[in-house]
Amino acid sequence: MEIKKISHKNYQEILKKIIVLVKKGKILVLPTDTVYGLICDASNKKAVRKIFKIKKRPKTKALPVFIKNIKEAKKLACINKNQEKLLKKVWPGKVTVILKRKDYLPKIIFANQKTIGLRIPKQRLIKDLLEKTNLPLIGTSANLSGQPASTKIKKIIFQFKNKKNQPDFIFSVGDLKSSKPSTIIDLTLKKPRLIRKGDVVLNQSGRGGS
Repeated sequence: MEIKKISHKNYQEILKKIIVLVKKGKILVLPTDTVYGLICDASNKKAVRKIFKIKKRPKTKALPVFIKNIKEAKKLACINKNQEKLLKKVWPGKVTVILKRKDYLPKIIFANQKTIGLRIPKQRLIKDLLEKTNLPLIGTSANLSGQPASTKIKKIIFQFKNKKNQPDFIFSVGDLKSSKPSTIIDLTLKKPRLIRKGDVVLNQSGRGGS
């Protein structure tokens, strides 16, 4: 497990390195717009399996996926006009949306469910990574299953230190601004259903606010 610091000066150099690592199937810890996340190429079955091992996550729990835009979301999920209207209100941002999935990504991601959790993040590094790689990315909190997600880099390093299964790289910008994990809403039902509360509060129209 190698730890690298990201700064304003080395951003472009680090971004190029991260792009190469993701395409090679490596598992990275990266800052997101919520908490530090474990990131990998969602289309790489071997990499996805490794994330389950690193987190000690039960395979009955699905993994969420980052995408760069709604066009990409439509490749992975069935989205009707009403759902698309709501997605345009909450994306990009701290909202993960559960939708009926298509058979595009490795089935291990979905935990035998017919749904997929998607999000368009609002954070420069992840946005640039999505654009440059043109890949959907697994974006799950960087913690062991059952442990809290964190914005504190020392807590992230401590959780994975001396473990048999570790991320390949941790890219640090120091501690992130205090934040909860993303809000999760299920759009597969007749009415949107709140699954997890985050920093974004949704009103009945689906419009988000902090």
